[in-house]
Amino acid sequence: MAKAGGGRLNSEVPLRRDRIVKAAKQSVRLLILALVGVGIWHTVRNAIGELQAKQFALHQVRWGWLAASGVVYLAATAPCWIFWHRTLEAMGQRPLWLASLRAYYTGHLGKYLPGKALVVVIRSGMIRSPRVDTSVAVTAVFVETLTMMAVGAFTAAAILGVLYRNQVWLVLLSIGLMIGIGGPTVPPVFRRLVRMVGVKKVNPDIDRALAGLDSRLMLFGWVINVAGWGLMGLSLWLTLRAIPTTTIRPVELQDWPSLTACAALSVVLGFLSMLPGGLGVREYVVMTLLSGPFGLGAATVCAVLSRLVGLLAESVLAAVLYPLKRISGDGGGDGTVAGAA
Repeated sequence: MAKAGGGRLNSEVPLRRDRIVKAAKQSVRLLILALVGVGIWHTVRNAIGELQAKQFALHQVRWGWLAASGVVYLAATAPCWIFWHRTLEAMGQRPLWLASLRAYYTGHLGKYLPGKALVVVIRSGMIRSPRVDTSVAVTAVFVETLTMMAVGAFTAAAILGVLYRNQVWLVLLSIGLMIGIGGPTVPPVFRRLVRMVGVKKVNPDIDRALAGLDSRLMLFGWVINVAGWGLMGLSLWLTLRAIPTTTIRPVELQDWPSLTACAALSVVLGFLSMLPGGLGVREYVVMTLLSGPFGLGAATVCAVLSRLVGLLAESVLAAVLYPLKRISGDGGGDGTVAGAA
């Protein structure tokens, strides 16, 4: 009898452990969602406060232009998602398109928290499945993010070098950022960095996956990201068109290239600041670069509205995609720290 009782106890231990692990995962997931919500709330509150300080009335906004800006903003980030998906495939993974789309845009909301680490955690956790190894997904996130920022710095440098040759310090800054951020994405350099941080201890097959990171893939990433940054500039252009009563001169199509450089430089510097969503840094760059041609009032309102447009667009799309877990992959993760471990 004692032996039978001991067997029962031994069989209950794994069940109890599974319940504890499941409860821990659920708790961590709820904590992450709560933290993301707090980060978004603070961002919205600060943005609304800046608008009120400028005594800007919402009835002055042309909402059709602003809605178009949000749609174009999402289109501007799509090349980054496509490149991340292609990077996963190049590294030997088999992600479903809907699964990577869901993980990419839901993970985007993690940038509104300090350090931006949750972008990696959420995205890799949600794409995790029998089709995608977590360590490879994390590696692909870094490839995609660094490539996006390097291309952004290149785009800004190229445009500023042509249109604003007298702004030497801006051109040099952009070139320096491109080299500093883009250097690690050179395939041989990136492979060495991955080995240095000890990823092989987690995934012994990581060298095989890293072999898929070649010059052809990176060229594809650069080309598609240039298109993305062009659309990001168009989104900013549409935001300015939405507030015509605040600008000191009309917003014309020839302003698109300079606004693209402005958008690229603001996002790259915001990324390097490591502040949640680049809050404050992005706005400062936009206000500084746009105050000359369009006036400080218009530049300030545009900076705040572009922040709100991007945040709202990302939140709406993530809210639509997040519930699609059952049809987006086979056994994908839940986006928690435990799921990404």
